[in-house]
Amino acid sequence: MDWDNLRFFLELARTGTLVGAARRLAVDHTTVARRIQALEKEIGTALFSRESDGHRLTEAGRRLQPQVESMESAFRAVESTAPASNEGLSGLVRIGATEGFGTVVLAPQLALFAQQHPKLVIDLLAMPRLVHLSRREADIVISLERPARGPVVVTKLTDYVLRLYASKHYLAKHGAIRTREDLRGHTFISYVDDLLFSKELQYLDELYKPDSFALRSTSILAQHRATAAGAGIAVLPAFIAESDKSLRRVLPDEANFTRTFWMSVPAETRHLARVKAVWDFLKETVEAQRDVLMA
Repeated sequence: MDWDNLRFFLELARTGTLVGAARRLAVDHTTVARRIQALEKEIGTALFSRESDGHRLTEAGRRLQPQVESMESAFRAVESTAPASNEGLSGLVRIGATEGFGTVVLAPQLALFAQQHPKLVIDLLAMPRLVHLSRREADIVISLERPARGPVVVTKLTDYVLRLYASKHYLAKHGAIRTREDLRGHTFISYVDDLLFSKELQYLDELYKPDSFALRSTSILAQHRATAAGAGIAVLPAFIAESDKSLRRVLPDEANFTRTFWMSVPAETRHLARVKAVWDFLKETVEAQRDVLMA
């Protein structure tokens, strides 16, 4: 049985679509389809049911998946003990992070790191949702909540500060805000409540329950731009808002929130050279930007 076909099987099982698996494997989606067909022919049964929104595992596929994952774990264990290449870091490392942190803090530094290691490919999943290690969506995940279980290595990456902000134009139009009572009647910008991916994002509840919203968005970058445009008041990470000269802090002595980023990696891949190098680089990057994160 061809191990490569089994690799393709795992990626399709995890992503649910030919296009998603192809992107993970850096091949064309027709190659994924061809590999799956070859594997099903080898085994003699269908492993996926083709549905309108993607591919779903059949009962045979569900039985096969944990066995192939065990094979994958064994392969990675062998890989982690192999002598390091003299040609430097190579291969793919995928990092999952929250949208704002990944875009503003990590992306510029990771781009420079990748330039120093031309054979290393870095995928940055900067997304307004949780990226799952258990589904193999990433090799390293930076999250707002500490993983509660699973064979993972976890470290506290950093604390960071959020504050209440409004644009200079908004404050000039609506007047000064000196107390929490002054927030009454103001328009806010925030997350979409029923689409929050972490309870750690419910910071407005700690300060004030808004009467109305100008905009709610799953994107913190969209919230920032709407605030800068003068649409309302928002709680924003200081690492995004402090560098925007159009914004002013609101209730600076009261509206302060501290949250934590946790970094995790599967225990079985922690010692792979490329993963370890990126892990260490992320820690160094965050440490160098501690003042920005804590404002």
